[in-house]
Amino acid sequence: MVKFSKELEAQLIPEWKEAFVNYWQLKKHIKKIKLSRKSKQTQQVLNHEFGVSIFDPVRFFACKFSNYFFRSDSKTEIIQVRRKTMEEGDHHEEIYQTELLQLFSEEDEVRVFFERLDEELNKVNQFYKDRESELLERGELLNKQLQILLDLKQILNNRRRKPNAAGVFNNLSSWSSSPRNSNYSETTNETNDNSGESSEADEVIAALEKNGVNFINSGSRSKTKKGKPKMAMRIDIPATTPTRTISAITSMLWEDLVNNPKKEAAPAGDFINKKKVQCAEKMIRGAFVELYRGLGLLKTYSSLNMVAFTKILKKFDKVANQQASASYLKAVKRSHFISSDKVVRLMDEVESIFTKHFANNDRKKAMKFLRPQQQKESHMVTFFVGLFTGCFVSLFSVYAILAHLSGIFKPNTERSYVETVYPVFSVFALLSLHLFMYGCNLFMWKSTRINYNFIFEFQPTTALKYRDAFLICTTFMTSVVASMVIHLLLRANGFSPTHVDAIPGILLLIFMALLFCPFDIFYRSTRYCFLRVIRNIICSPFYKVLMVDFFMADQLTSQIPLMRHLESTACYFLAGSFRTHRYETCQNGRLYRELAYVISFLPYYWRAMQCARRWFDECDVNHLANMGKYVSAMVAAGARLTYARQENHLWFGIVLVTSALATVYQLYWDFVKDWGLLNPKSKNLWLRDDLILKNKSIYYISIALNVVLRVVWVETVMRFRFNIVESRMLDFFLASLEVIRRGHWNFYRLENEHLNNVGKFRAVKTVPLPFRETDSDG
Repeated sequence: MVKFSKELEAQLIPEWKEAFVNYWQLKKHIKKIKLSRKSKQTQQVLNHEFGVSIFDPVRFFACKFSNYFFRSDSKTEIIQVRRKTMEEGDHHEEIYQTELLQLFSEEDEVRVFFERLDEELNKVNQFYKDRESELLERGELLNKQLQILLDLKQILNNRRRKPNAAGVFNNLSSWSSSPRNSNYSETTNETNDNSGESSEADEVIAALEKNGVNFINSGSRSKTKKGKPKMAMRIDIPATTPTRTISAITSMLWEDLVNNPKKEAAPAGDFINKKKVQCAEKMIRGAFVELYRGLGLLKTYSSLNMVAFTKILKKFDKVANQQASASYLKAVKRSHFISSDKVVRLMDEVESIFTKHFANNDRKKAMKFLRPQQQKESHMVTFFVGLFTGCFVSLFSVYAILAHLSGIFKPNTERSYVETVYPVFSVFALLSLHLFMYGCNLFMWKSTRINYNFIFEFQPTTALKYRDAFLICTTFMTSVVASMVIHLLLRANGFSPTHVDAIPGILLLIFMALLFCPFDIFYRSTRYCFLRVIRNIICSPFYKVLMVDFFMADQLTSQIPLMRHLESTACYFLAGSFRTHRYETCQNGRLYRELAYVISFLPYYWRAMQCARRWFDECDVNHLANMGKYVSAMVAAGARLTYARQENHLWFGIVLVTSALATVYQLYWDFVKDWGLLNPKSKNLWLRDDLILKNKSIYYISIALNVVLRVVWVETVMRFRFNIVESRMLDFFLASLEVIRRGHWNFYRLENEHLNNVGKFRAVKTVPLPFRETDSDG
């Protein structure tokens, strides 16, 4: 049977862990009571051995009678829990305080236990009230947003039913901005011709104004009777992606061009169209889903804490040989986090609203959104991971033997194999290694209960699990090594090099086709999510940066060798060099040298642009400082590339200075900003106060390892002399070390992000809403 402490640890909400009952601390207090009872019983036995009194039989029967009396009469109260109301400004806080009505033999320990228990009850109660009020306010706001959406959809339906109602829709701004008692007939002739439609639109606008919605025109000011500007509500869809921005602007301009060809285009911010309303509906639907999820978490919080109080009080009764749980549990059940039914009622209301307005009265469909069922982990995935791992090891052993027998890696052999085949296969090898490290990250994040799905905003139903990552990794490597074996066998048997050397290119095309495959096979949701993130990284300055975007951009900064190999492979096959085996065409050209700089700069440039955009959105100077880190990395990478072509003392000094400065900059940011370590005031020496891993030495080892892996650029400066095969193997080894360093960095980066969410009790995503109040003067 699993102990409740482990069960509570597994079920509690990680971001709210500090707000739960500290069950483990209360168990320590009970243990102290138990030890105190044993020590006093031992003392009584010693006193009895060294001195016998004639009153001992009387004391013995009195003690037995007292124990029997208190154990049999459950109505006898030995504690009394009082509830006090504290007023602090506009807030009323209920505080529970326990008084001991019976003197225990362990009076001090018992008093400390109940004081601690009262603190936990007050903490849970207050936290529940705070979260409940936030969710109730969010629910009221969403109801207003939904009502506005329904009114706007009514306008669109009226417009769709009546062909001549275009003027009704397009002139909403002018109707609302003009005073109701003015001679509106002078503003437009179109409205006079459609007086019936105008009155209908006035009714719709009146309904919207009841919800605080006014359609305003940027060229005029709508004022109240007192002359003060009205608060207006406009559709404000955040342009989170370039595609959404372009489509929104295009649709608005097209609507205005079709419906008002003779008029000037209306301001984009004041124009309402079907596309924006559909986007608003999607945002409100997502907000309701997150609200329901937050209500479910709060309900779980209440039930787990109730069980924790029940369990700990039963332990106290058993140790203290008293019946105090019944009296205290009555107070717990009367407390707000148990007695309040607002969360349950709001959950029922959200279910009915979502079913009616977002699921066409199909409750089963609505529950798929509100309560998504996570896919069960299949044993087949584990089986195939083991199968492909075994195949990879066997095929790699065969390849190593064949390569040794054929002598293709000997220094005196031709360079065509290393220069042509190596880049393609190294791309897959580095990618598979990165996937393997990501699978290890997923395993560690799950083991330490780091909520990576919430941090990355992944859907739990489609998010990649660590077994899936290992399956993709082993599948890749098995396919690649099998292709290498086939390539080597065909090459050794005298087949035409033109046809044989096309195998790596064919393999690359197969994997590219699988990546873009539209069919729902081989983790389509994950593949498309990856493509969307890559698209967002490329268009970095033009949209709001999310956590998953800059996290993936950081991964790309560690895969510059992979990108360089992709570039040389593309050149090799597109230029037809695989037919002539003239690999010098793609290595000695001017374009190749310029592309080397571009590819080495691109990941750092994308990451720097993300920092610039975050600074623009959040006005946080730290983002500018972070951008400086990537700019310094670009300078260092450019200096190393130039030194590789111009070996002289000047460039040697420039490389040393720029690389050393960039490395110190990066190490500082890794430890202080990304990992949150090196805090001199921390209770854990030079770490941080909160640590997820219990063994502190792991953090010190990780710091040292990160320093070592950050300075592997020294090899490019020292210029060790190797033959072509050894040089390529060394390059691959150093690139692999950088991938391993990145995977190692990933765990601590997300650990720090998770602890930041825990510190702010942030367990539910805040979805931006489409209708925002704006001052008409602004």
